[in-house]
Amino acid sequence: MAKRVYLFNEGHKDDQDLLGGKGANLCEMTNLGLPVPFGFIITTDTCREFFANGNKLPNRLEQEYRVALDLVEQKMGAHFGDPDNPLLLSVRSGAPVSMPGMMDTVLNLGLNDDIVEGLARKTGNPRFAYDCYRRFIQMFANVVLGVDGAQFEQAIDDYKKGNNKSLDIEMEAEDWQRVIDHFKQLVDLPQDPFRQLLLAVEAVFQSWHTPRANVYREMNNIPESLGTAVNIQSMVYGNFGDDSGSGVAFTRNPSNGEKLFFGEFLFNAAGEDVVSGIRTPLPIDALKDQMPDVYQQLFDTQLLLENHYRDMQDIEFTIQEGRFYILQTRSGKRTGRASVKIAVEMVKEGLITDKEALLRVSPEHVEAFLHPMVDPQGKKDIIASGLPASPGGATGAVVFSADEAVQEAAKGNKVILVRRETTPEDIHGMKVAEGILTELGGMTSHAAVVARGMGVCAITGCNKLTIDTAAGTATTASGQIIKRGDIITLDGLAGEVMLGDIPKITASSSDDFQTLLNWADKYRKLNVRANAETPEDAARALELGAEGIGLCRTEHMFFAAERIDVMRGMILSETREERESYLVQLEKFQHDDFLELFRIMDGKPITIRLLDPPLHEFLPHTEDDIAALSAHIDKPLKLIKNAIKDLAEVNPMLGLRGCRLSIVHPEITEMQVRAIISAALAAKEQGYHPLPEIMIPLVVNVREIRMISEIIDRGIQSVMKEKSLSIRYKIGTMMETPRACLGADRLANDVEFMSFGTNDLTQMTYGFSRDDAAKFIPAYLTNKIIEMDPFVSLDQRAIGKLMKVAIKDSKRKKKGIKYGICGEHGGDPRSIKYCHKLGLDYVSCSPYRIPIARIAAAQANVE
Repeated sequence: MAKRVYLFNEGHKDDQDLLGGKGANLCEMTNLGLPVPFGFIITTDTCREFFANGNKLPNRLEQEYRVALDLVEQKMGAHFGDPDNPLLLSVRSGAPVSMPGMMDTVLNLGLNDDIVEGLARKTGNPRFAYDCYRRFIQMFANVVLGVDGAQFEQAIDDYKKGNNKSLDIEMEAEDWQRVIDHFKQLVDLPQDPFRQLLLAVEAVFQSWHTPRANVYREMNNIPESLGTAVNIQSMVYGNFGDDSGSGVAFTRNPSNGEKLFFGEFLFNAAGEDVVSGIRTPLPIDALKDQMPDVYQQLFDTQLLLENHYRDMQDIEFTIQEGRFYILQTRSGKRTGRASVKIAVEMVKEGLITDKEALLRVSPEHVEAFLHPMVDPQGKKDIIASGLPASPGGATGAVVFSADEAVQEAAKGNKVILVRRETTPEDIHGMKVAEGILTELGGMTSHAAVVARGMGVCAITGCNKLTIDTAAGTATTASGQIIKRGDIITLDGLAGEVMLGDIPKITASSSDDFQTLLNWADKYRKLNVRANAETPEDAARALELGAEGIGLCRTEHMFFAAERIDVMRGMILSETREERESYLVQLEKFQHDDFLELFRIMDGKPITIRLLDPPLHEFLPHTEDDIAALSAHIDKPLKLIKNAIKDLAEVNPMLGLRGCRLSIVHPEITEMQVRAIISAALAAKEQGYHPLPEIMIPLVVNVREIRMISEIIDRGIQSVMKEKSLSIRYKIGTMMETPRACLGADRLANDVEFMSFGTNDLTQMTYGFSRDDAAKFIPAYLTNKIIEMDPFVSLDQRAIGKLMKVAIKDSKRKKKGIKYGICGEHGGDPRSIKYCHKLGLDYVSCSPYRIPIARIAAAQANVE
C-alpha cells in the first residue's frame, strides 16, 4: 500500500503532484529551517481513492494520520483533544495547481465546550479563546455540515446592534460566549475532536467538486483527475493580542511587477480577517514601525524564498506574541504586465534563463498588451454571459443594426452592435463598433472570426439574452430589458455583459514585452502567419510580427458597400456576356486588393484561398435590401427572389461551395487567378517581391485538384504571356475534409503545400454545426462528455490523428510539401503546441493573436 500521509519534514517542493502545491511548499520551507508550524499532508492519491470508493475514506487512513498526529504533538508540545494543553489544527486543501480560494478550509479544529475553557486557562486570555471557538463553529458548520454561513454573520450583527458594538475587536469574552450560545441553536456541533478531524478531511476532499472549483478548473484547463491534498497543520494565532497579527505579502508588486516588497497586515487579527475585507489592512510598513525585528525576519524570509524558488512569491504569515511564523508560500498570481516585467527582470538579475522567462508568461498575460481590458477592480453589474469570442473590454451605446452602428459612429458615438447573429452584410457595422454581442453562434461563428481578425471585442452565444432587433430590445434571463441607446460594457476575455461604463486598463506595448517576443522568435521553430485580407489587417499583422499571410479569404473582399452589388449582379446574370461584364469589374477590385497586400507583405508568402462560401451568402435577405438591389442592377424583384430560392440549400456548409464552385463556375476561378497573377506581376514591376500561393478549398479527391489546377495554370500562363513577365507561385490545397486527410497520399503529387482548415475539419468530423454548437456544447462540457470546446482548442485525439495521418502519408509520397494550419486553432496556444509536435511549418491566426502564437510556438520548442 502506498504511503498516504507525509510529515512536513518528509517531502520537498518537487512533490506537488503527490502533496499538492501548498503541502510541497510547506515541506520545502520546513527543510529550509523556516519557522513553519508543524503538520502533515494527506496525499492527492488518497483523494482519488476517496472518490473511487464512493466518497469514503480508505480503510486505515485514520490510523495512519493518527500516527502522524502523535509526532506533531511531540514537536509542538501540546496534545490534540487535551483540555489542559490543547493542540488545535487547521485543515486546508492544496491542489497540484494553485486554485486560490476555490476549495475549503477549517481553522481552530479541535475545540469543544471543555477545550475552549482549557484554552482560556492556558493562555490567560478568555476573549481570544472564545473568539477562536466562534470562528471554528462558523467555519465547521458552513464547510463540513453545509449550514448557511450568513445565519452566523447575522447573529453577530444582531448582537452587536443590541449591545452598542460595531467592531469585532470591541467584543469581550462574555460577548462571544453569548454569541456561541446562539450558534449552538443553529447547529449540532460534534464535541469529539477526532470526529471533527475525520469529517473535515472528508469535506476538504469533497470541496474538489464544489461549483466554484469546477468553474475555475474549466477556465484554467486544470484536469479534474488531479484531486487535492489535505494539509493538517498546527494552529498559530494572529488574534492573540496586540503583539500578534496576520498578513499577506508579495516579494514583488503583483499589479505592475515592480521589484518592491509589497503586502498588508492587521494587528490582533486572524488570517481570514486580512483576506475577507471585514477590516481594512495596513501596509506592510506598519509592521516595520511597530515590530522592527519581526519585520526584518519577514523581509529576510521573503528574500530567501524568492531566490530559492526563483519566482515572485505570495506569502502568508502570522505573528503570535511577537514570534514570526510562515504559513504558506506559492508563486504569486500577477497581472499580464507584471508577469512580463517580472520574467524579463529576473533574467537580467540572473535568477532565471530567457527560456524559463518564456514559460512564465501565459497567453492571457499577453492579451493585456494587445487590447484594452476591463479593470478587474471595477464594480460590475453583470447582466448576462456568453462565449469569450474576442478579447478586450468595450463600452458603448446599444444599437441593433449595422447601418445604425455606422450612423452613430459617424456622429462620434461609441456603440456596441447587438444582433441575434451576424452575417457578412453586417461587416460595415462590425468595423465601426467598439464591441459585438450576439445571442447565437459559437467561438468560430462569423461574428467571432471577423471580430478577432479586426481586434474588436466580442461575445457570442449569449443565449440567456433574448434579442429582438425589430423591437430594439435585449431581455435578460431575469426579465431586465436593455433598450437602444443603453450603455453596456463587454468583457471579451471573461464573456461577461455588464450594465454601464466599467473602467478599463489601456493596452500598450513595453520594452519588456518586445524583449520577450524577441526571445520567442529566437527559440521557436514554427513560422507564424496571419489570417488577413484587408490592407489594414495585413499592416497590423506585419507590425505584430507576421511572417506572411496564411489565409487570405477572398470572399471578404466583396462585402464592401461599393462591391457587394457587383458581386450580386454577377451571381444573378442571365447571359454569359452579362456575367463577363461583372467579372471584369470584380477582377479590377481583386487586382487592386492583391497588389496592396503584395506591397505590404513584400518578400513574404501570401496564401490566397479561392472563393469558398455558397453564393447565396452574398444575396440580400430582407425585402428592403432585395428592392434596393432590384433598382440598382435593373433586375425584376421576382427574378431576384427566385434566384435566392434556387440557390438556397438544406445544408449549405456541405453544399455548393469551395472547390465545387470552381468546377461548376470555372469563370469565377479564372477571374480570381488573373487578378492574383496580374497583381503579383505589377508588384514585381514596382520593385517588390510577391510570393503568391493559390489554395484550393474543400477538396475530397485528387481529380478535383487536377481539374482546378488546369484552370489555374491556364489563367497564370495567359497573364504571364500577356505581360511578358514571370514570377514564382505555388498551388496547394486546404485540408478540411476527413476524406482529404485520409487520402493525402493521393493528393501529394499534385500540390506544393497543405494547409489544415481545422474549423471545417472539426465540423465535418464531429458532425457539429460550428454556428449552432453553442446551443449544446456548454451542456457537453458540464456533463464531461467532452473535455473542451473542439472549435476553441484542437481535438488532438481525432482531428489531430487525421492531421498526423495526412502528413505522414503525403510525406511518404512526396518530399518538400509545406504544412500549415489556418483555422482559428492557429491562435490557440494548446493547439499551437500540438502543431509543433506534428512538425508543421507554420500556423496562421488572426492578427491580434500573432504575439500569442509567437510565444506559444517558442514555449512548445522550449518545453
